[in-house]
Amino acid sequence: MSSKANASGASDPVQEELAGRVREVGNHAIWSLSSCKPGFGVDQLRDDITETYWQSDGQLPHLVNIQFRRKTTIRDICIYTDYKLDESYTPSRISIRAGTNFNDLQEVEVMDLSEPSGWVVIPIRDDNDRPIRTFMIQIAVISNHQNGRDTHMRQIKVHSPAEDILGPHSQLVPGRFLTNEFQRYATIR
Repeated sequence: MSSKANASGASDPVQEELAGRVREVGNHAIWSLSSCKPGFGVDQLRDDITETYWQSDGQLPHLVNIQFRRKTTIRDICIYTDYKLDESYTPSRISIRAGTNFNDLQEVEVMDLSEPSGWVVIPIRDDNDRPIRTFMIQIAVISNHQNGRDTHMRQIKVHSPAEDILGPHSQLVPGRFLTNEFQRYATIR
């Protein structure tokens, strides 16, 4: 389950969202951090501004906890980092864990990063190569570049497959509205 990644050549998660291939579900979750410097917390991690960042303040591993109210399908986790600006604050090894709560988290992916600058997309798959369904995701920074102590993460996005909304094997039909905003009003309740 270990992967090697460098953000170069990775797809842009914002474009994936706009194209309707995925939807960002992080706003449906409760976020918490193992530690943070004042003014460098969850708000900066989720503000869609790549110049701001979360900065941890404590011992490794540094944890980002993402808890959903209902079981949610997760296709990938996208993390924006910038080695050129952050150097020793940049994560070099990340572990992704999933479960129903803090007590039963299981590691589902480990990724080694080599001086990443930009979006790092971490696919989250089960043993059958399908997106997982979970109540909780934990992102653990195991180590930083240059043996750095604290970490910087500039943005995190959590994606669910768009098929959840459109149904399996949907075709892209000209004139059909597929953005998240249009999909909210696609059915009458």
